[in-house]
Amino acid sequence: MSKYAALGRYLHETGKDTVSISFAEIERILGVALPASARRHRAWWSNNPENNVATREWLEAGYETEQVDIARGRLVFRRRRSAVQIAEPLAPVWTEARETMEQVEETKEHPLFGALKGMVHIPPGVDLTEPAEPDWEEIWLKKWDERLAEPGWEQFRPKNA
Repeated sequence: MSKYAALGRYLHETGKDTVSISFAEIERILGVALPASARRHRAWWSNNPENNVATREWLEAGYETEQVDIARGRLVFRRRRSAVQIAEPLAPVWTEARETMEQVEETKEHPLFGALKGMVHIPPGVDLTEPAEPDWEEIWLKKWDERLAEPGWEQFRPKNA
């Protein structure tokens, strides 16, 4: 059991969406002092699960840190929202039925991934890899040759021409 388990239990039991808390309050909950690096380096409070043991505790409790204020010794824990919770306001742009959205499991993809699905229509027979202008190469080479003829472009002219 981690020495930070009490913090995880505290966050889990609060049930609040946001918990604004001071470093001193966290130390009271833990019953031990935070390491000096927690008071000096904002990175200690990052939400990277590989960061430290404490990070895993608040992530497993369903929270992430934000608004870390090292100078004042305060931060906010915000309850992590699932992809479905974030996607609900975007429901009008999704093509799936609402029931399907509620059954979506939380993924590692960003919740907005696929939010514009169904917003663009490509007519049958359109090849997106085909140049927009069929004669683009010929037009481009003509413009390049004209540019090469201008003063100051000598360095770009072919040596054998």
